[in-house]
Amino acid sequence: MQRRQFLFALSGVAVFLASRSYASNTSGGDKVTIMRFSDNGKPLGRTALVKVRKDKAEWRKVLSPLAYEVTREQGTERPFSQPGYDRHDPGLYRCACCDNALFDASTKFDSGTGWPSFWQPIAAENVHEIADHLFGMSRTEVLCALCDAHLGHVFNDGPQPTGLRYCMNTVSLHFVPRLK
Repeated sequence: MQRRQFLFALSGVAVFLASRSYASNTSGGDKVTIMRFSDNGKPLGRTALVKVRKDKAEWRKVLSPLAYEVTREQGTERPFSQPGYDRHDPGLYRCACCDNALFDASTKFDSGTGWPSFWQPIAAENVHEIADHLFGMSRTEVLCALCDAHLGHVFNDGPQPTGLRYCMNTVSLHFVPRLK
């Protein structure tokens, strides 16, 4: 890698990290509007809530080491490594950090990647997407809109009707089975 390419890549990482730092240090008064859902997937209406903010020590107390690494440090679990990546039961997938509803199991499909994949979120306002240019790749990172947990990435190689593949980390999601 030439020096100029290295410095360009390094500057991109610095800008990304600075923006992440700013987002995590904003005051506790910032609000976000999400669509709330019952555990059976019934929409309960849009609600403005204060963003969930915790410091590193607080997150470490409530998350497993792997869930902390993935959701708070933008890590990735190994494919096929976590129980539930291939679950196809009816239900709802909520954020492992704040319980925000993220995906309905009816939009899940087997992508063969070893991570849970969905063709759309349960509500567009419940997730936040940002450009991710780390490691010389151009991807779109998917975050929980309520707590900024890293969930995974979205790609343009999914099934219809959207053509999208929301490739999520299993440990970033909490599955709630649909009650009969």
